[in-house]
Amino acid sequence: MDWRAYIHSDPQVLLGKPVVRGTRLAVEFILRLFAAGWSDQQVLESYPSLTREALQAVFAFSAECMAEESLYAMPKSGA
Repeated sequence: MDWRAYIHSDPQVLLGKPVVRGTRLAVEFILRLFAAGWSDQQVLESYPSLTREALQAVFAFSAECMAEESLYAMPKSGA
């Protein structure tokens, strides 16, 4: 999936955070909805300007960003 058709960054919108094109919905915000347990159906119903393709693009963009980053040291659990 080529996420570039769906995700963009504009310094005039949300301080340049990556957003779904044509919205003010940041990629980070959408990912946090999923992290909080929302389903794709809940997200699409709550934000009708989004499409399934746009959601797929959010994940494709995020995966590509993670692939370009260095290995992260994960904190050890408090056990």
